[in-house]
Amino acid sequence: MYRTHTCGELRIENVGQTVTLAGWVQKSRKLGGMTFIDLRDRYGITQLVVDAHAAAELVETAGSLGREWVLQVTGEVIERQSKNPKMPTGDIEISLSEIKVLNKANTPPFTIEEESDGGEELRAKYRYLDLRRGPLQRALKIRHQIAHEVRNYLDAQNFLEIETPYLIKSTPEGARDFVVPSRMNPGQFYALPQSPQTFKQLLMVAGYDRYFQIVRCFRDEDLRADRQPEFTQIDCEMSFVEQEDVLNTFEGMMRTLFKNVLNVEIAERIPRMSWYDAMDFYGSDKPDIRFDMKIHEITDLVKGYGFSVFDGVDYIGAINVEGAAGYTRKQIDELTEWVKRPQVGAKGLVYIKLNEDGTIKSSIDKFYTPEQLQAVADRLGVKKGDMMLVLCGAKRKTQNMLGVLRIEMGNRLGLRDPFNFAPLWVVDFPLVEWDDETQRFYAMHHPFTAPKPEHLELFYSDKKEDLEKVCANAYDFVLNGTELGGGSIRIHEAEMQQRMFEVLGISKEDAEYKFGFIINAFKFGAPPHGGLAFGFDRVCSLFGGQETIRDYIAFPKNNQGRDVMIDSPSYIDQEQMDELFLESKAETKE
Repeated sequence: MYRTHTCGELRIENVGQTVTLAGWVQKSRKLGGMTFIDLRDRYGITQLVVDAHAAAELVETAGSLGREWVLQVTGEVIERQSKNPKMPTGDIEISLSEIKVLNKANTPPFTIEEESDGGEELRAKYRYLDLRRGPLQRALKIRHQIAHEVRNYLDAQNFLEIETPYLIKSTPEGARDFVVPSRMNPGQFYALPQSPQTFKQLLMVAGYDRYFQIVRCFRDEDLRADRQPEFTQIDCEMSFVEQEDVLNTFEGMMRTLFKNVLNVEIAERIPRMSWYDAMDFYGSDKPDIRFDMKIHEITDLVKGYGFSVFDGVDYIGAINVEGAAGYTRKQIDELTEWVKRPQVGAKGLVYIKLNEDGTIKSSIDKFYTPEQLQAVADRLGVKKGDMMLVLCGAKRKTQNMLGVLRIEMGNRLGLRDPFNFAPLWVVDFPLVEWDDETQRFYAMHHPFTAPKPEHLELFYSDKKEDLEKVCANAYDFVLNGTELGGGSIRIHEAEMQQRMFEVLGISKEDAEYKFGFIINAFKFGAPPHGGLAFGFDRVCSLFGGQETIRDYIAFPKNNQGRDVMIDSPSYIDQEQMDELFLESKAETKE
């Protein structure tokens, strides 16, 4: 072994021991006749010291060291005269008797510190260096801990971890597939799985009543902070269960993760909210319930009083921002411009303040009496010093805009502490949603989601308005405004599955071509079953107090889906193209 201890291990009780460490030079500095070296590995940092009176060769070697050189050192643990309480090893240092340079290093392109001076693109190019930094090491340690706890919990619940294929059939419903050409089957393609959905259902048909997998999935879609083209799911399925069984099982898993990874206790029963309430009160199907600021409809209180902006719309909603009556006109104008951005999409913003002296001030004073505005304040439970923000338009679109505004005000007021955890189940989603552009229904979750049993009559109706009322037997796990997981009770009967394809406008021929294998499987005694999948990368990032998942993936892609470290994707040579029977229409670079 190159070392007897790690660089984060030694303490005051080790004083007097002769030890050997190995690691990277964090920094080296001379003070008087002494040389101090900080040696780092993934466990921590230990200070080394070479006295001026040490052997000349040792002093010379110590003076020649550069950042990120790889060393093996031997020496005696001594007590530090100037202790550093910020370091776990800060009570000791190693008085060196030997330094062996295992490898020299070029000067790194950015500092490998807690806070680096390298930009995101530069650090992505040298990801292997960025991964040496403490924040990323802690992120990947959290990832490991969560995976370990998930496996332990599910094993104790009699789940089996079973792998499913990565090369499957393309079924383009939802996001785009990544496709892989087949050399042995000219002109044909595999797809990389967006999820193991059909395979885990087939495992239920096969009698493996509790399955899970921490599995890679692939979606060819535009990227953002919590989305990557390849990502990881905690994928689970159970037979002979109803919705309540699934929710209870995975509440237990999340409770275990919070306790064992973060030492945080969450509520014994996680609250539940219907999709309709989530949209009406929070403007989002993944509401952040760490703070109140609910959306209230005020259409009946302000429509029909001669204010054309309100009189010409179907829906008017408002949120109450506590303590914001002191906002200046400049701040309100800035907020008005903010809601006009394309990411929000509002045409303007109305404010109503209840001042500390009890008077009401509004941007629509000339259209409404103080008594009429007070009625709005009463509905929202406004107190002196609060300010209401009002938007209007089509109902769902306006609720969405108010939801985005609500999150922004929560950020501005510091109401979204990343380590204040507020989990929630959202249930009773619509089964399907109508798209005016294509004039067809799309599955809100996926085509294998079962309708709620009490809505079967509506499900088999030919009326569009009846189908829009059908609720899915589905559920999402939401944490702090992020959807961490989603699932449903599945369709397990061939006839119902064929009806679902019919509702979605998928012809019998297309259904047979794309999904014939699972429809046939249902004819051989499929049990009632259901499950869910958690976004493993998102779980890791939220447990680490971050919104971006990139630091919790060892080698992520950038916003263009590129790995700038290995320069991928890249062109392949003509010989490979010919082997795969491919022709490129893209303009190739010389």
